[in-house]
Amino acid sequence: MVDFALLHRCALAGARSGSFGASSMTARITLGALPEGHVLQVLAAHGSGGLQNLIPQIGDGAPHAVRPYGPGQWFVVGDAPLSAADIAGKATLLAGKASIADQGHGRVRIGISGASVEAVLAKGTAVDLDRANFAIGHSAMTLIGHISALITRTDVDSFELMVLRGFAESLWDELLQMSLEFGVNAKTAG
Repeated sequence: MVDFALLHRCALAGARSGSFGASSMTARITLGALPEGHVLQVLAAHGSGGLQNLIPQIGDGAPHAVRPYGPGQWFVVGDAPLSAADIAGKATLLAGKASIADQGHGRVRIGISGASVEAVLAKGTAVDLDRANFAIGHSAMTLIGHISALITRTDVDSFELMVLRGFAESLWDELLQMSLEFGVNAKTAG
């Protein structure tokens, strides 16, 4: 086998950043590329119950790092990259109950926040994001426009969107367009 080094390129390195849209200072939206740390997909084995207390142990302890996205399925996210040895160590905690697949190379996280963030996201998704129905820490798989994404409320006026890497720049552009009415400050990595 040929030895070569893979060069990492941030998925949103070429995305537009800056200040766009309305000049409002109170309702502005903040859009940010989050660190491409780790995304672990956890899939429960058939009939293995009681994983709700075990899954958080493979996370880094950050709030809302564990995100359910289907029956017996979770994403565990964090800002720090993990080595293959780190992931293998986490997999031993779930041995026989669930499996872990590293999705860090294939998924990108985008943060969006601001007083009008619910109105912005309502332009692209049918999920009811009202705080009474979509509490802090809640996640849902949805479409934003035509792009599939996992949306998680991380604070009162903050959400995180996780999307397949190949769609990250398209979603970024859509979020910019949806935010123009309120004004948006966009910052990509680097």
